[in-house]
Amino acid sequence: MIVYLNGEYIEDSEAKVSVYDRGFIFGDGVYEVIRVIEGQLFEAVPHVHRMKEGLKLLGIEMSDSECESLMDIGRYLLKENDLMTGQATIYLQITRGAAKRTHEFPDPPVEPTVFVSVSRITPNTELHQTGASAITVPDVRWTRCNIKSVNLLPNILAKQRAVDAGVFTTIMIRDAMVTETQNANVFCVNDGVIYTFPTSNYILAGITRDLVFRMADKLGIEVRQQPVSEDQLYDMDEVFLSGTTTDIQGIINIDDITIGDGTPGPVTLKLVEQLKKEMKAVTEAKV
Repeated sequence: MIVYLNGEYIEDSEAKVSVYDRGFIFGDGVYEVIRVIEGQLFEAVPHVHRMKEGLKLLGIEMSDSECESLMDIGRYLLKENDLMTGQATIYLQITRGAAKRTHEFPDPPVEPTVFVSVSRITPNTELHQTGASAITVPDVRWTRCNIKSVNLLPNILAKQRAVDAGVFTTIMIRDAMVTETQNANVFCVNDGVIYTFPTSNYILAGITRDLVFRMADKLGIEVRQQPVSEDQLYDMDEVFLSGTTTDIQGIINIDDITIGDGTPGPVTLKLVEQLKKEMKAVTEAKV
């Protein structure tokens, strides 16, 4: 595979960063994952906007034009790696760069490390129809989850707990309230109304989450940014997730307790179908 690293297009086996890179030493950086459908970038503008905000919050200096140019780099990599058909992702990562190991920022600033790669994905459409299982875990992450940081150790440990338990994912609980999973936003449905944790520093404001809001509005489904307690979670009619590669994924069992009737519910399935339409429209419009 051809990747981009600090101004060069090279084979991934040849791509190397310094052992003093602050992403390696501290997890000091941000990343984004953009969905690609038949060569067309899906919801790319919001992804770039969120990346800019993350860089700003971390104090990593990179101009808007440099950030936006990463989309052209991603498109070039898709062509070079023969990923213009089917589905793929573009991965973007920017760290503060390589410098002497100190907790404070390098002074003077160093050039950020910029990495871009692409890869093939195959959506699990069967699981979208059948639903998946989950377990709850404490949300032990820091309180700046709104920054899409490369420091993902709590997320990794949570996902491994899901793997060890033989389930699809974990649902995180903070102060007795449902926040999100290790890599997706959580929505609960009761009496036809969708509930989800409010936009705040305790969750990542997902790009697909925002799309769920827009799709629900099209479908005439009410959405409330209102926390759901752990106790309420098991009594919900439906639970589903949203994410760039997760799509809309129904959750039918949590902690060995069946949710609803044990199948993805009508609201979930409507959103699954609407997301398919949104993706198809992008490929047809060639935007």
